[in-house]
Amino acid sequence: MKKAILSIALLGGIFFSTNAAAQTETSGREKVYRATHTKVTELKHTKLKVNFDYQKEQMNGEEWLTAAPFFYPTNELTLDAKGMLIHEVALDINGKKSPLKYDYKDDVLKITLDKTYQKNQDYTVYIKYTARPNEVKQEGSAAINDAKGLYFINAQGKDPDKPTQIWTQGETESSSAWFPTIDKSNQKTTQEIYMTVPDKYVTLSNGLLKDSQKEANGLRTDHWVMDKRHSTYLFFMGVGEYAIVKDKWRNIAVDYYIEKEYEPYAKQIYGNTPEMIEFFSKKLGYDYPWSKYAQISGRDYVSGAMENTTATLHGSDILQKPGQLIDENTWEDTIAHELFHQWFGDLVTAESWSNLTVNESFANYSEYLWNEYKYGKDQADYHLMKDLNMYLTTPGNFEKNLVRFNYDSREDVFDLVTYQKGGGILHMLRNYLGDDAFFAGLNDYLKTYEYQNGEAHQLRLSFEKVSGKDLNWFFNQWYFGHGNPKLKYSYTFEPVKKQIAVVIEQTQEQPFEFPLAIDVYDNGKPKRYHVWVNATAKNTFYFDVSKNADLVNINADGIVLAEITDTKTPEQNLMQFMGSKEFLSKYNALNGIKDQVGKNPAATKLLAAAIKDPFFRTRMRALKLMDLSNPEQFKAMGADVEKLASNDPKTLVQAAAISALAKTKDKKYLPIFEKGVNAVSNAVKGSSVSAIVEIDPSKANALADKIDLQGAPDNLMEKLLPIIVKNKVASQMSNIAQVAAFYPFIKFQNPELGKTAEEGYNWIMSSDNVKATESITKMLGQAKGQMGDNPQVKMMISQMLKEGLSKKMELLRQNPQSVASINKQIDLINKTIEDYK
Repeated sequence: MKKAILSIALLGGIFFSTNAAAQTETSGREKVYRATHTKVTELKHTKLKVNFDYQKEQMNGEEWLTAAPFFYPTNELTLDAKGMLIHEVALDINGKKSPLKYDYKDDVLKITLDKTYQKNQDYTVYIKYTARPNEVKQEGSAAINDAKGLYFINAQGKDPDKPTQIWTQGETESSSAWFPTIDKSNQKTTQEIYMTVPDKYVTLSNGLLKDSQKEANGLRTDHWVMDKRHSTYLFFMGVGEYAIVKDKWRNIAVDYYIEKEYEPYAKQIYGNTPEMIEFFSKKLGYDYPWSKYAQISGRDYVSGAMENTTATLHGSDILQKPGQLIDENTWEDTIAHELFHQWFGDLVTAESWSNLTVNESFANYSEYLWNEYKYGKDQADYHLMKDLNMYLTTPGNFEKNLVRFNYDSREDVFDLVTYQKGGGILHMLRNYLGDDAFFAGLNDYLKTYEYQNGEAHQLRLSFEKVSGKDLNWFFNQWYFGHGNPKLKYSYTFEPVKKQIAVVIEQTQEQPFEFPLAIDVYDNGKPKRYHVWVNATAKNTFYFDVSKNADLVNINADGIVLAEITDTKTPEQNLMQFMGSKEFLSKYNALNGIKDQVGKNPAATKLLAAAIKDPFFRTRMRALKLMDLSNPEQFKAMGADVEKLASNDPKTLVQAAAISALAKTKDKKYLPIFEKGVNAVSNAVKGSSVSAIVEIDPSKANALADKIDLQGAPDNLMEKLLPIIVKNKVASQMSNIAQVAAFYPFIKFQNPELGKTAEEGYNWIMSSDNVKATESITKMLGQAKGQMGDNPQVKMMISQMLKEGLSKKMELLRQNPQSVASINKQIDLINKTIEDYK
């Protein structure tokens, strides 16, 4: 599972400023020990025959469930079955059905078997049922914003802008909303599904398509078979009008199910998948374990993406066009993440949600591995830095163990600790063990527990088995403890001994022990030392120097997940930038001079060096920090920035350079800006439009109209929002909803952007624009799960919606001829207000 993050909105303040907690259906209950589900029954095989009622948004199902007692004899089978109608339950012996007694209430189906069965004595139960996803009572969460399991999208075809689709979402325990099962991660079963659909649609499920038969009335039945055991939450069905773009890895089919509008770009979006499969197979020493790999996208998806075995489902944000893809495929990390789950999560599955780390921390770290292999270590380190900053800067994370048995809701563990911190912990473990031992340990874990379940202790044992090292100290701190080191350091020179004493203090309550890289700069050159920090409040280390050190840089390799209090002069930051090989030390030095830009010559020298750095993210950061309206900076860097704006191989750097030049408001750069308006790159277009409008505001309307802002990244939206709102560019009204819908929260973090977003919201609410109003209400609907049950958040959203509603009512009074259109918008707002009560 890759979580969806409504980034501008959420990073603008929902979590940081209002401290909204992830509240779900179990919130408010006293925390209890969350034991692994007791296995009374072991599922063996699940066979389903299903067809769909698009008008009622229901599914008619027949199920043949083969099972046996797990260990102790039993005469009862208990299944999860949410919101269903149960029509018939029978014992099936070679096709002959004998009715069985059953009791169905509170979403639990208890079946009394015909006799007491012993361990390994199989039986098959037949169940005829109707799945009614809209009757499912369980609610969504911050990670997965809805939990009804089976989703009909535009089922009656009333929305001309949206395709008709069906897709399922099983994690955490929602598969039981579309077939009766034991909906726990430690239940694994083979499966087969017969899906009857209109012939114009294609289908996708786990495993291989074994057969496809035409039926009467324009229908077709597809038979999908999964012959290897996997957990019930990983069962999947997808139905819709998709193009299927075929690819392959070795002799394994790799298919991309894509909306037909995006078919020409399928290989640009998904095309690295076979290379990823090869890379991960070799890195793990364990070939991709399944019969095929397919990826599909679903409209209105309730999270980011989901690793259903052999059939990953992505949210529609994966659908990108050349203007976005030339800048960067923003979904490539997610593609890697879900693919890696086919090993960590699908092949070996967390035995309980408390141990979700053995699924999600690995999938998170796969993003690092892929970036390192494909794009280099700097890009991987940049990705890790962003992840860890999310963990470190979000309140409430410090007190959470990585493996936790006392959560309120099982979905609470889908958070920045399990994902981002967990990935950082694996990075530390890899660097402590070394690559050979780390990947050999992963191989042992996969081979030992393949097609079974795993937990963190088993992971530790595999690493210890391979490396010979005791790792309890590491796992006790990072897996079964909470927090991270908070470090302060100082150093003094002892002239007689010609040594410096570096004192490292841990200011958090529970000290950690860890290896640490320290760079000591003597006569301007760094020397790397590796020390062991003991689990005490203060550690002192001594290093030989010729004179007092010019600079000491702790955690110089960026490996330790720590918060470091660091104060360096611009001259020291310049020295660190020039002397470091690792990305993080260079980037930290660059950020360290942000308050000195334009005030100190060393800061200008650092920026001048950074815009020539081989790594494009470093160049971008330097371009954002500089101000070319400053004569000193312009003299030092103006010519180089102009070259970057025209010739940098990365369009994102070109865009950042154009924005830097725009600060000069010099008309001599107009040819560069005008050329940029016609670029393929959305980023270059956006920066160029913004730059031209700085010089000639009268061109705003015509230029802003040319850019496709649908699904635009945050930086482009932030750049163009003021232009669109100020100049009332009506064609872009619906596209600014992703920012406008959250203006109360954005104001906390970025008052200027928040004020513009508020103006945009009021503009939408004062206009007769159904699409823009729909976008606002849709964004708020998607965000509801991520906001949780925080009363302050609900109140702010409700108040905002009520103010919008009054504007629509006034609009209706002034425009009675548009009653149908405006009333539709009023209904949408009223429904959203109800959702937030």
